[in-house]
Amino acid sequence: MAVIYLLLFIAPQILLYLYLRERLPDPTRPRQARYVRWGLAAVFAVFNFPWVIVATRMLSGSLWGIGRLPYIGPWIAWQMMGWVFCGLVCVYLLAKGVRGVWGVARNRWGPPRPAPLTTPNAQLTRRQFLARATYVYAAAGLGLSGYGIWSAERLPVITHRTLFFPDLPPGLDGIRIAHLSDVHAGIHMERDKMEAIVALTNALRPDLICQTGDMIDIAATYIPDYVRAFRELRAPLGVVTVLGNHDRYTGEEAVIRGVRDAGQTFVQNGSHVVERNGTPLALVGIDDPRNWRADDPQDAEVGIALRRSPPEVFRILLAHRPGAFDGAAPRGVPLTLAGHIHGGQIYLPVIGWSAGRLITKYVMGHFRQGSSQLYVSRGIGVVGVPIRIFVPPEIALLELRRSTANAAVGAVKG
Repeated sequence: MAVIYLLLFIAPQILLYLYLRERLPDPTRPRQARYVRWGLAAVFAVFNFPWVIVATRMLSGSLWGIGRLPYIGPWIAWQMMGWVFCGLVCVYLLAKGVRGVWGVARNRWGPPRPAPLTTPNAQLTRRQFLARATYVYAAAGLGLSGYGIWSAERLPVITHRTLFFPDLPPGLDGIRIAHLSDVHAGIHMERDKMEAIVALTNALRPDLICQTGDMIDIAATYIPDYVRAFRELRAPLGVVTVLGNHDRYTGEEAVIRGVRDAGQTFVQNGSHVVERNGTPLALVGIDDPRNWRADDPQDAEVGIALRRSPPEVFRILLAHRPGAFDGAAPRGVPLTLAGHIHGGQIYLPVIGWSAGRLITKYVMGHFRQGSSQLYVSRGIGVVGVPIRIFVPPEIALLELRRSTANAAVGAVKG
């Protein structure tokens, strides 16, 4: 089965190479055609070399650590370009077939048409058009993938959002919460970058900082770097953290020790109460589900954690996976913070579609269900592929405000 999957994934590259090798070279200029074929072979060999390592991992039964391959971002971008290009060729051939059928039908049953007046050089040949279209497409793909890699490597943008709650206690009115998620300390998130993220967060001067999981990517060797960087994270009401699935892959106990060594409060199916202006705020944290399914409401974990939190206190649920919102909203939890999806890491703004839609309806941003609200962070790091296309990393600064029942639920400041 692994061989079948491997062949399916690499097939577009083979077909694309064979198609371009046949179509791009000009047979009337054999020497130039030979150079074009050599150039194509070299480009495809370089950009597809990681398949050797991926195939080895795939056939051995484990793809863990693929994100550590050198140049994995450009390689994935190249694979995506191959699929899209093959799709465009299929559309072109389909359109050509439909046009041909229509032309035959029109010539047979329609009125005769006068021959078009053309000059020998009035139109591009198909070979010239294909060559120019290929160069334009390759340049656009290179630019897009380059932007995606830069976007993944940049520091997070700050999203300012004000959330309104009619039942927010006066003592909590105006509280500012920095929401961090999915740092993924690892080969694509090393200590110097984490230190810059901590400095960026501290400069926001939040009252409280919440982390919703995946502090570590997958290797426990990066926990010390995370601790050294994030022990400088500061907020008057502290830093409160829950686990994500990658923290469990790394080693649950080791990550919990690291979080505590960094001076953070770790919550697991329970709550941590802080006070502001003499008013309590319960930060309810749940564990990442061990038996995962898409948009799992985690009813059992949410129920246990709420029973362990004080009643009649304003509560914020911290969950790694946003599906927990479906378990929190019916129980009247005013606000849920989550991450996990990274915004899909690829977003198509024209049609408003994200790759994250394949696994959840809560991809990124603000959602409402009745009187309950959810904010899903786009995350800070990346998983697997170091690329973010139109989904920049994010630190969300959320300001909670008291309002009347008819006031706006949420407003973006910038």
